[in-house]
This record gives sequence, structure tokens and C-alpha cells, in this order.
Amino acid sequence: MELLKPEVQAFIKENENEDISTLVLKGSPFPEISIQLIAQQISARKKAKTKLKTWYKTDQILYPKLLNLEQTSSEKTAAYKSELVSGKTLIDLTGGFGIDSFYFSKKVEHVIHCELNTELSELAKHNFHKLSATKNCTFYAGNGIEYLQKTDTDFDWIYIDPSRRSSVKGKVFRLEDCEPDLLKNLPLLLKKAKQILVKTSPLLDLSLGIQQLNVVKEIHLVAVKNEVKEILWILDENISTEEIKLKTINLDGKNTADFEGIFQEEKKLAIEYCNPLTYLFEPNSAIMKSGLFNSISEKLEVFKLAKNSHLYTSEEKIKFPGRSFKILETVDFNKKNIKSLQLSKANITTRNFPLSVEKIRKKFGIKDGGNTYLFFTTLANDKKVLLVCEKI
Repeated sequence: MELLKPEVQAFIKENENEDISTLVLKGSPFPEISIQLIAQQISARKKAKTKLKTWYKTDQILYPKLLNLEQTSSEKTAAYKSELVSGKTLIDLTGGFGIDSFYFSKKVEHVIHCELNTELSELAKHNFHKLSATKNCTFYAGNGIEYLQKTDTDFDWIYIDPSRRSSVKGKVFRLEDCEPDLLKNLPLLLKKAKQILVKTSPLLDLSLGIQQLNVVKEIHLVAVKNEVKEILWILDENISTEEIKLKTINLDGKNTADFEGIFQEEKKLAIEYCNPLTYLFEPNSAIMKSGLFNSISEKLEVFKLAKNSHLYTSEEKIKFPGRSFKILETVDFNKKNIKSLQLSKANITTRNFPLSVEKIRKKFGIKDGGNTYLFFTTLANDKKVLLVCEKI
């Protein structure tokens, strides 16, 4: 392939930081390769620098179109998923660029990578060879569901990440709108594997997913730097679903934070509310998505400010899966009190409060930034307050 010639690969690396539009206007220095194809490789490689460091650092890696690269898992989330599986066989029905399959191959004896897009399948196969990862991987360029229908093999695990782009509806997240249709094909999947791992959009409602999938064993909510990227569902029809484990994980460099609870227990827990004490705690995005608000209060022994505020307080400083603050002052919310603080710059958060951050900034002339953190919220007695804090 022309793209793999040493001089072409050198050009791609040398121009990584160049403006793509300017580069395209200059045209290709190689008669046999279009500048558009070279530009695609440069743009994708630049994105891989942070998302796919192993691929970026490996020579002669070929990249897909940016859309395909944006849809693929990051190495961080793929590595996390790989810790959930084990055994002899796993089939990835929607293999894509192959990031998940690559990490699964480190934990499972044999992985089958299925991908409907022939070009993407070939790219994955080529890159696995460059990554020295082909010894226990098989590549099938075709429909993963059809492969599953035809094969006599039963698997320890099936992994599926249905496409959330519909030719009719555009971007989608409901299970029945994705391709392949997981709900339609679920009986086949359960017949062919002991356990199924499903990746869905962070937008999917947990209660709806549990109801539709019916055999949910665990749900993992995976955030990267406090942004929920994936919801992972482990399905197993041979276990009781009366206690579905919810596990939240925030992958943030060395400071990985996790918390877990039981879906059915959450609503049964009776918790206490309390006015602000010495410390304030704000859950990370994975916990916010999980809805484990009462479980946090009970397990970590912190008080909730109000039912819908989702902020917690304590006299003790604890290790908390989210942001932690020391409360410097609690102020009743009114114009006179806020003006008296003479704050020209601060970081503002609202929780269960009638005004948006933007409106508060405009109303009181507070710019973004600085070391002061302001939380505008509502207490259990419906009083509107401002908590002036410093981060700890």
C-alpha cells in the first residue's frame, strides 16, 4: 500500500502539527496518493495522540475516517472493559477499528473481530499485525449477527456496541433504534453465549434499559475526566436479577474513583438531610448518571442537603468520589447578601436552583475563574442559599 511507504509515513509524522487546510492547498508531494488521503491520516493520527496512545506510538498504523475514529472506544475505556471479561472465547460483533477487541485479546484466549465495513475490518487486521496482536485474533469482514447465526461455536462472552447512527433518524440512543437491533437479536445472543457485554450511549435511561434487556446482572457507568463516556451492561439469564449492581468509575489519570450500589436498594434507603456543615461534596458525573444518591449518603456517612440538590455535607473530611470543598460561608440568597461579598471572579455551580449559572453571572457581575467556588442551591427546608467554598 502506497501509504505505508517510508517517505509517506515520514511526511505524515513531519506534518502532524500543520494546518490541514493549508496543507491540502499545497497538494500532494506524492503523485500516486491524493493529499486528501494524506490529510485524513494526519488528522486521525493527531486525534489518536491522546485517545489511542499505543496506536500513535506504533509505526505504520493506518487510520480510518475521523467519524469512525470518534465512534471508537478510547484506550482507557477499552482497558476497563477488558477487566470485565475472561475465559476461552469472545466474539466482538461490532468490532470497528478494533480497540476493544485488542484489549479483550489480552484477557481471553481467542477473540473474533466482526466488522461489516470491509475497509475498517482490513485496517483493524493490519494494525493488529503491527501491534503484534494477531496470534489469538480472527477477523471476519461481514455481519456479526449473521456470523453468529451460522457458527456452531458457543462463546464465553459476546460483546456488542450497536451503532448509534441511523440512516433514517440520524444520531440515536434508544436500543430499538440502534444497529444491529439488540432487543430483536437478544434471544440469539443469549443462546450463543454464557454472558453478554453491551455498550450503550450515556443518554440511555437505566430503568428503561433494565426493563427492556430483562436479564441485567451489572451496569457499569464509565466516565473519563468526569464525562460519562459509556454505559456497560452485563447480561446473564442464569443469575437472579433481583439485585442489579451499579458500579460507577471515573478514570482520571492516577486519581481513579469508583463507587457502587444496588439498583433495587436505592429507593428503599431512608436518609437524613442536614444544613451545610464544614465540608461540601459534589458527586462525579458517573454517580450523577447512576442515581445512587441515597447510597452515597448511607455508605459514606455524609448528609444530603436536600432531596433534589445532590450535594452532601459532613463535619469530617473524607475521600469522596467527586469534588470536595471546605465551606467558608453560608449565605441566604438575596441581592444584598450577594453584593456584600464583593466577588468579581468565582467558579459557579448551581444545584436545584431556579437561576442558571449564566443568569447569576450577569445579575451579579461575577466573571469565571479564581480560587473561590460558589454553590447556589436549595436546602431541605426550601431555603435558597449560596455556599462560598474553597477546593480541597
